[in-house]
Amino acid sequence: MFTGIIETVGEISQLTHEGENLHIEIKSPLAQELKIDQSVSHNGVCLTVVGIKEVTYIVTAIKETLDKTNLKTWKKGSLINLERAMKLGDRLDGHIVQGHVDGIANCKSIEVSNGSWIFTFEYKNSEFNTVEKGSITVNGVSLTVVNSKKGEFSVAIIPYTFENTNFRTIKEGSEVNLEFDIIGKYVKNLMTPYL
Repeated sequence: MFTGIIETVGEISQLTHEGENLHIEIKSPLAQELKIDQSVSHNGVCLTVVGIKEVTYIVTAIKETLDKTNLKTWKKGSLINLERAMKLGDRLDGHIVQGHVDGIANCKSIEVSNGSWIFTFEYKNSEFNTVEKGSITVNGVSLTVVNSKKGEFSVAIIPYTFENTNFRTIKEGSEVNLEFDIIGKYVKNLMTPYL
């Protein structure tokens, strides 16, 4: 389980295909603190550490993960938001994030607004919705929804988040991973038979 508060940004140093699997080597200051079998959120995708080198570590993504996330667009040099699993007893500064991506969205627009940025994203074919002032995870970052429409939402990004996550690399048309709020998903699932 994660909080959506990004610890650092890692850089893809190598991608290796093996059958339908993709082995991803990431350069990160976290590498020496990790252990084999630990879960780490990569742009919101929970992946297990399978190897550790001096300044890099390796995770493996299977076909289903590649099909449902933006991992297939990653290249050598791509910057990836990283968060280690939450420690029991720590403050939950973001919101409850599972690291299970619900789908992909595209950046529709970026508006500069008095020292911050408003990012608008479009998504298709999702059974889930956003609500204004509710939580959404974009590339692993816990955010508050500013505007919510069917298949579209906006978030406000403060300078700290812009500078310390890969939001600084997102352009119009960029694909991002989405994880909708787990509480909203459970409520929708429980209420659907009665609607």
